[in-house]
Amino acid sequence: MSLTTPRVFLRALTAPVLIGAALLAPGGLVTATAQDIRSKQWYLDDMQADRMWGVSKGQGITVAVVDSGVKDELPELRGQVLEGVDVSNSPTGPHKDEDGHGTNMAALIAGTGAEGGVQGLAPGVKILPVKSVVNRQTDAADPLLGRAIRYAADRNAQIINVSMGAKSAEKEFPKTQEAVDYALKKGSLIFAASGNGGDKGNYPEFPGALPGVVAVSAIDNTRTMTKWSTHGRQVSLAAPGDEIPGYCLESDGLCAARGTSQASALASASAALIWSAHPDWTNNQVLRVMIETAGKPLEGPIPSPYLGYGIVRPRKVLLDHEGDPGPANINPLLAGHTATSKPMPATPKSKQSSDSKNTAADSASHDSGLGTVTWVALGAGAAVLVTAATAFAVVRRRKA
Repeated sequence: MSLTTPRVFLRALTAPVLIGAALLAPGGLVTATAQDIRSKQWYLDDMQADRMWGVSKGQGITVAVVDSGVKDELPELRGQVLEGVDVSNSPTGPHKDEDGHGTNMAALIAGTGAEGGVQGLAPGVKILPVKSVVNRQTDAADPLLGRAIRYAADRNAQIINVSMGAKSAEKEFPKTQEAVDYALKKGSLIFAASGNGGDKGNYPEFPGALPGVVAVSAIDNTRTMTKWSTHGRQVSLAAPGDEIPGYCLESDGLCAARGTSQASALASASAALIWSAHPDWTNNQVLRVMIETAGKPLEGPIPSPYLGYGIVRPRKVLLDHEGDPGPANINPLLAGHTATSKPMPATPKSKQSSDSKNTAADSASHDSGLGTVTWVALGAGAAVLVTAATAFAVVRRRKA
């Protein structure tokens, strides 16, 4: 698809794979044992979440989830979800989630794990649901996203998570860019999925590619950059985004999902943990320490087109007390910030994740809260086996 086409495909950037059946509770809610879900949340262990929670759980932070809505009746989300709003042109309510995607993002961020539910990375935060469903026949994505981001900023959401993306041209999102600028001035941080098309054309996706938005790419549970993550100069950070458990979108049960949606949500949760521990910091300072403490590439330019400034490592701030917040009023992304922290020494070659058919576009070693490993960021031509992505919530922008 041409980048100048007037058609916009706004998608929830997730693809699920069923990994286990679950029991249906009264009212049709999906439940599972704590072992079923928690044992599969590999990233919590690798990020040393239990240790971080001794310092911060994200208390006092509101994360707006701009998505398909949030089911606040799920056990792990009870008491976690604020009133919110449905900015859709045909609203059904912010606590109705016909797609399920927004609920999964909220649970990854703020789930308490109650009754065997999903354990969020920042279980102390409050979720502000901002439902943003676009009717593919009648709606334009740009004004809707603009309304959603402005609403979140006006409700003092410190963090705005947009796990959605559209393949289009930057010029087609003027209202969204205005809303991003407005939210940044109001003091918010905006995280968005970079996209799942790295191996299918690698077109930039919006709002992640807009200036000021923190676009997040995904790594998998072998500490390898996923080949399907959309990459380019718009990428700011990377986070876990493969084999992430949650509720299935199209069936009952537990699914292992993959996508930069999950990576964005976990980056947002990481920011919430840091901001809660340092409530006097501004949005710029929180982002700066995330950049400074991220696991860096060993070679190549920083920011990397695959990793951005590196993989999120909130424990480096919370437990190791690293990162200089710097000036309060300078956005490190918009000011041409250059990260100063040094990469960790490389691990032996025998321990590297590699493929003899791959061309390594980026390699990195990091003590990231994801272990001290060397891993490879793979370009579109890399030979890595992944399940074909399923596009959800596909919408088309009406023609001008």
